[in-house]
Parts: sequence; structure tokens; C-alpha cells
Amino acid sequence: MWLEILKSKIHRARVTDANLNYEGSITIDEDLIDAAHMLVHEKVAVVNNNNGERFETYIIRGERGSGIICLNGAAARKVQKGDVIIIMSYALMSPEEAKTFRPAVINLGEGNRIKK
Repeated sequence: MWLEILKSKIHRARVTDANLNYEGSITIDEDLIDAAHMLVHEKVAVVNNNNGERFETYIIRGERGSGIICLNGAAARKVQKGDVIIIMSYALMSPEEAKTFRPAVINLGEGNRIKK
């Protein structure tokens, strides 16, 4: 049996832009992708704290150090600039592995900078 377990989370990211005319995805600052142990093209779940929307998309690389969190394509309709979101990825694990696994969680503050 395999369990779907939280692998990574970017907590309290602030949406910096929404681009309806892009093919789709979420653009994330590459520093944040690395810190959260996520990968470009990885499937993520996004939760909007402002309006309760929940949806899935995939990651594309944003400029390193920019703090960019931009929803693209249809997902742009689910957010507004300034909304606070949570971005999560999951992994399949055996029950034994899941018992000891610890997800990578980063909490963001002003300017989408990682809180220490």
C-alpha cells in the first residue's frame, strides 16, 4: 500500500501577479522552489486563504530572488494580486517511510521572503 503524504509546503505566499493570458501554471521564485524542495513542472495544490479556492497546477521557474508568485491561465481567475496562498506538493510513500518522513515547510513574510 502507498500513502499520499505532504512532501513540501510554501506557507503564506502572497500573490504578486495573475496572468490570465498565459498557458497555465504557477510561477514561483526559484529560491523558494529550492528551499521547499519542490521541482519545476511538479504538480502542486494551491489553497487561497482569502476566498477558499482550492486548485491544482504545476510549477514554472520564476526569477531567483524576485519573490514572484504568479498564477497563470485559468488559475489566474481563482486569485487576486495580494491574496495569501499555501502551495503544497505530495509524494507517494510506504507506511514505513511515511512514519519518519518530515516535509519541507517554509513560512513566508514580507516580500515573499523566508522567515527564519
